[in-house]
Amino acid sequence: MASWIPIVTLVIGGCLFPASVDCLVRMYKLDNTTKLCSTKPIVTVNGMFPGPRLIAREDDTLLVKVINHADYNVTIHWHGVKQFRTGWADGAAYITQCPIQPGQTYVYNFTLSGQRGTLFYHAHILWLRATVHGALVILPKRGVPYPFPKPHKEKVILLAEWWKSDVEAVINQALQTGLIPNRSDVQTINGYPGPVSSCPSERAYTLHVEPGKTYMLRVINAALNEFFYFKIAGHELIVVEVDASYTKPYKTETVLIAPGQTTNLLLTASLTTGNFMVAASRLNRNITATGTLNCIIGSHDDTATIVTIPIVASENASTQLVDKVTDHALRSLNSKEYPTTVPLKIDHSLFFTIGLGMMPCSTCVIGNRAVAHINNVTFDEPSVSLLQAHFYNIKGVYTDDFPAKPLNKFNYTGEQPKNPHTMKGTRVYRLPYNSTVQIVLQDTVMFSGESHPLHLHGFNFFAVGSGLGNFNPKKDPKKFNLVDPVERNTISVPAGGWTAIRFRANNPGVWFMHCHLEVHKTWGMRMAFVVDNGNGPNESILPPPTDLPEC
Repeated sequence: MASWIPIVTLVIGGCLFPASVDCLVRMYKLDNTTKLCSTKPIVTVNGMFPGPRLIAREDDTLLVKVINHADYNVTIHWHGVKQFRTGWADGAAYITQCPIQPGQTYVYNFTLSGQRGTLFYHAHILWLRATVHGALVILPKRGVPYPFPKPHKEKVILLAEWWKSDVEAVINQALQTGLIPNRSDVQTINGYPGPVSSCPSERAYTLHVEPGKTYMLRVINAALNEFFYFKIAGHELIVVEVDASYTKPYKTETVLIAPGQTTNLLLTASLTTGNFMVAASRLNRNITATGTLNCIIGSHDDTATIVTIPIVASENASTQLVDKVTDHALRSLNSKEYPTTVPLKIDHSLFFTIGLGMMPCSTCVIGNRAVAHINNVTFDEPSVSLLQAHFYNIKGVYTDDFPAKPLNKFNYTGEQPKNPHTMKGTRVYRLPYNSTVQIVLQDTVMFSGESHPLHLHGFNFFAVGSGLGNFNPKKDPKKFNLVDPVERNTISVPAGGWTAIRFRANNPGVWFMHCHLEVHKTWGMRMAFVVDNGNGPNESILPPPTDLPEC
């Protein structure tokens, strides 16, 4: 029987887990954290930024005791973990649990059923994800090999952002004034920003490798609001997994990773010794600001440096590059050991428009503030968790009338409606157990067209199709890939375009779906599915744990 493993400080313990594991996790607000030659207090996981790495195996059971010593309410979301029948451990504040209040504890108890690969954990309340996050590495069962050549070593590459200002102050000021929140000051790789003009002494992350050896890079985008192009100068990368699902090997020089996505890459180090630049470049419509960090390949000599950084200068160039490095090119492995089970018959065909709108605001500069929506519904956060309301049949918390299609049809990627206002509501869409679902996610270009990374809790889904412009229900389904589409938990809906996903609702509970750009999630681009129990206890959600936090 594993014992509690104490790790000194904030949100999750790091250890290689046996069949089941107990970890003690503590959360603190720490002083004197210095980056970019500036110091501020941050909330961290066990005193570390990023948080400690958790390593488990497929089908392991995890018990993670979280002790909240921070000044904020907090939850921990196990991003990409399916949480079969254990929605109480999903960690979405006011969706599957009330938050852990300062001084309180909560034990997350869940099993990694049938999952292996790279996922991550992060705070799922306020903007605490900026510093409260870490890698969750799920190894295959003992004796089960990777479906690709075993790498010499594995490395976690965790991409994030850093603000000199207090992150909560940044978003609170934006909500008060109605203005767009300030972007981060710099990007980080494994917590290191690298030298910048305002702080040339800042350290960069260094990856030491041996010439000719092959490494697996477990790349995670934990950023709040930034897509990242990832590239290593002079080297080709091979994608072998995304979102903890194996893919057919795909060779590329550049990978685009949206917030919430993970990607496993094989890197064979150059036979030439020297220093090579790693680039983590952020994309924002027509502008890609670059943040670079050094990667030393082979020699530790700092004299030889090759620098080739992907720079996207225009929208057209950006679109062409995105087509090459995103889900368009990726395919599921679809082997005997790892079959692709795409639903072919659909019970619920949903069409969700996503985008921005406006809502009256008395404190705002122009009398309105930006909001975000799905099918023109801006999510209104409840005061108790939706899962508790569902399980205990508490009335008045939500309504199960979320629209399956937009209430008002218009030219989604053309001329927009004159009225930009949305409606607030805590509305869910109800699904019978084991029903099959197709969702077409359609971007709208109100104010601006943006790529939205949509994350679905409780399930993986298959990305069966995508395109630019308005979805055509007669022509576009004929082009769907129903043989080996990529399997994900977070998918980017292209700016001014659409994406179609399919999944089977075989996990009872309440499951959040939202944009993983934190600013859009804050503005209301979120909704939830209620999946009813099936037949018998094995198809029903488990009862809540006795230590479930109260609101």
